[in-house]
Amino acid sequence: MSCVNLSTWVQTCSLFNQAGGRSRLSSSSALNNLFHPLKNNFPVPLSSIPKRHRPSPSSSLSTVSAVLTQQETETVTEVLEEEKAPFNFKAYMIQKANSVNQALDDAVSLREPQTIHEAMRYSLLAGGKRVRPVLCLTACELVGGDESVAMPAALAVEMIHTMSLIHDDLPCMDNDDLRRGKPTNHKVFGEDVAVLAGDALLAFAFEHIAVSTAGVTPSRIVRAIGELAKSIGTEGLVAGQVVDIDSEGSDDAGLEKLEFIHIHKTAALLEASVVLGAILGGGTDDEVEKLRSFARCIGLLFQVVDDILDVTKSSQELGKTAGKDLVADKVTYPKLIGIEKSKEFAAKLNKEAQEQLSGFDPHKAAPLIALANYIANRQN
Repeated sequence: MSCVNLSTWVQTCSLFNQAGGRSRLSSSSALNNLFHPLKNNFPVPLSSIPKRHRPSPSSSLSTVSAVLTQQETETVTEVLEEEKAPFNFKAYMIQKANSVNQALDDAVSLREPQTIHEAMRYSLLAGGKRVRPVLCLTACELVGGDESVAMPAALAVEMIHTMSLIHDDLPCMDNDDLRRGKPTNHKVFGEDVAVLAGDALLAFAFEHIAVSTAGVTPSRIVRAIGELAKSIGTEGLVAGQVVDIDSEGSDDAGLEKLEFIHIHKTAALLEASVVLGAILGGGTDDEVEKLRSFARCIGLLFQVVDDILDVTKSSQELGKTAGKDLVADKVTYPKLIGIEKSKEFAAKLNKEAQEQLSGFDPHKAAPLIALANYIANRQN
């Protein structure tokens, strides 16, 4: 596969949203409409004007304004300005994360038994970047679906991710006291309630997809549920977690075993996030598999960067306990190949991930490209 570096053109991508109560045009439609004799009320058909005298897309707005209304001129100006603006990844993530947070708050309400719901909400609404649900929503929109059809699945993925964090922090696992800058769930509610809170989130995740997904065929919903279940069982998250535990203090854990751990423990759920969005959005089998490959790369990338940050950042910078992998004598990329080689591997994974998106609409793919770059360069 030829290498296609798409990161350079991400800066030219822009979001086309509603603004000021008036819909904006894409650059192509703006230029087409600009020189269409019927749509813009030219006094004579363009075909009757000699070619050398016809306006062209490169004509200045001052020349074109002679045949455009003031409102039309302003609209075209806005479109051209948007074309120059880079894709605003931060604004995109904030907007998507806000939608996810509101939906999570509505889905997991505070009700009886109050203690368990408080524990569920404590970890679920503790913040975080919402990378997994955003991946799900963006993949859905990339293949032509609407955000609303993928929202239940996006929430389900975040519920399962939160469950894994609650259980991962338990004394019998990583025995961590800090998560997202706050005391871990078992430190606040006790180990017994923390275990049950994770169990409850896991169960409700599947219920929420099955009950709340609308506008999607039953076969696609069942397919999505199957993908999600596989990603967290003995072929996914659980497999990675078990091998990770078995590898602590091991002298024979090499790169092959480390990659197995990361692909299953971290990448599997990121992969499921993207694949669920593509399935529910109506993607073709080919589109789903391309996005699966993309997600697998960024999933492994996420963990490689996590390994690097664990040994290069402080607990305050990370919002969780730093250096815990080193203390637990876990196998990590920096431990096996060093920090610099780990960074080189991360860059390679980012490039391979972006190559999988080369066949999609550049504007719709821009968030995923930016997200891959964000994962590669994140600092916490």
